[in-house]
Amino acid sequence: MTDLGELVDLDALAAWMDDHHLESGPLLDVEPIAGGTQNVLLRFTRGGRGFVFRRPPPHKRKNSDEAMRREARILAALAGTDVPHPVLIAACDETETLGATFYLMEPVDGFNATLELPEPHACDPAMQRAMGFGMADGLLALAAVDPEERGIADLGKFEGWMERQVGRWRSQLESYSEIDGYPGPDIPGVDDVGTWLDLHRPARAQMGLMHGDFHFANVLIRRDAGELAAIVDWELATIGDPLLDLGHLLATWPVRDGNLTPVGVNAPGLPEPSEVIEYYAHRTERDLADLAWYRVLACYRLGLILEGTHARAFAGLAPVEVGNNLHFMTVYLFQQALELIASPTR
Repeated sequence: MTDLGELVDLDALAAWMDDHHLESGPLLDVEPIAGGTQNVLLRFTRGGRGFVFRRPPPHKRKNSDEAMRREARILAALAGTDVPHPVLIAACDETETLGATFYLMEPVDGFNATLELPEPHACDPAMQRAMGFGMADGLLALAAVDPEERGIADLGKFEGWMERQVGRWRSQLESYSEIDGYPGPDIPGVDDVGTWLDLHRPARAQMGLMHGDFHFANVLIRRDAGELAAIVDWELATIGDPLLDLGHLLATWPVRDGNLTPVGVNAPGLPEPSEVIEYYAHRTERDLADLAWYRVLACYRLGLILEGTHARAFAGLAPVEVGNNLHFMTVYLFQQALELIASPTR
C-alpha cells in the first residue's frame, strides 16, 4: 500500500464524490500538500477540475471529527464576505466513508511563506512590507464578519469568554497528563502568566468570529502581490474577541527589531509589530487600549495548545521532531509573554 493509500482510501473517496456528482473519472495527480503538522491535505484533479481534500490526522484526537465539521461550516458561512478563504465544495459529516469527517475545497493560487518565498517577494523589501500589512488586512476583514448574520453565533459561548480563558487552557494542559509517556510540562512562567492574565483582565470584550490560530503558516499569499490569497486551517475558529487573533499574529511575528524569530519566514523587510498595530488601529473602531492583555493571552493559549503535540509525541501519536519543535515554540511564546508582562505596551 502506498503512503497516500495509508492516508486516504482514494477509491472510497471517488465513490463518495460519484454519489455527490462531483465530476467523474479517476483521481489524478494526487499529492500531499506540505505545511501543516496535524491534518491530512491532498491536492488532486478529477474530470479536469482541481480539488483540495482535508481530513483529521491518522491518530485522531477526541474532537478531530467535530473540528472538521466546524471548519466546513465556517467556510460555507464566509461565502460572499471580504475574508479571503478557500471556497468550500462539499463536506462529509459522517465517519463511515473514510474513518473520519472530511471536506473538499477549491485550490488556491498562493504560497505559504513559511515553506517558500518566491520572487518577487524574496528580493523586494516593499513586497515583504506589503505582506505584513496584508496579514492585518485579513484580520480586519475577519473582524468585520457578523457571526449572527452569518448563522454561526452558536460556534462558541461569548458570555463570560474572558473569564474562562485561563482556566480553559490550563485545564487543557493538565489533560495531557493522561497521555502515555508524557513526563509533564516544562514551561517556565506558566503559573505567573496565568495569574497575571486573571489579575489584569479587561473590563469588556467585543464579540466576533475568531480564527484562533492566525499566523503566517496558516495563510496563503498571492504570488503577484502582498495581499492574502486565503486564510486556511480554521479548526480552532470560534466566537470570541477578534483582538486575540491580532495578539496571535503579533506573538508569532517573524521579525522583531530586525532579527528573525523562530516562526520561519525569511522576510527581513516585514514591518515591525508596532507598525502592524498602528496600521490595524487606524482601520478599526475597536479599542486597542488593552491589546497587551490579548497579546499575553495569545502567547499563553497558543503555547499550551502546541504543548499538546509535544505530549502526543511521547506516546508515538505525533512525530518526535514535530513535537520537539512545537515545545520549543511554546517556551519561546512564554518568554515573550513574560517580557510583555514586565514592560506592558500596546
